[in-house]
Amino acid sequence: MDKRGGACGGAIWFIGWLFTIGFADLSFWKGVIGIIIWPVFLGQSLR
Repeated sequence: MDKRGGACGGAIWFIGWLFTIGFADLSFWKGVIGIIIWPVFLGQSLR
């Protein structure tokens, strides 16, 4: 079985999380919470 898909998905998630912290200018604790729900913070910032 090819397991590269999981590693690629994790990398994309990590990049999205870092981008959201910078783009939405989140505080440290919101950044920590954003590990799980970064798409929500990104959506609120773009709204």
